[in-house]
Amino acid sequence: MPQRTARMVLGISLLLAVVALGGCPQSTTIADINRDPGRFAGKEVTITGEVTDSFGALGQGAFQVDDGTGRLWVLSENYGVPAKGARVSVTGRATSGVTFAGRSFGNVLRETQPRRERGR
Repeated sequence: MPQRTARMVLGISLLLAVVALGGCPQSTTIADINRDPGRFAGKEVTITGEVTDSFGALGQGAFQVDDGTGRLWVLSENYGVPAKGARVSVTGRATSGVTFAGRSFGNVLRETQPRRERGR
């Protein structure tokens, strides 16, 4: 009986690990998005990097993220903008050809979930 219980505990543990990892958003490189924007258009993706530029007010704005493979602007309409130099993980929908606050952007990410601040 103890051997059967141990196998059952191991099986349940593995199942829970697979479910937990499956729920984590996969990070996409900015180079991949910029190289083939049509492949990501309208899809929710997550990028992680350092904020290199930002502007905004009243909870809206835009900020640029550099992940070491390239840079991408993120439009935030509900979550505010992080400070320059912040490490962030951002989830949003990839879009092309957007105008926001009188500025035109090529490829952008429209933030759809609250971002996670990362340590340096």
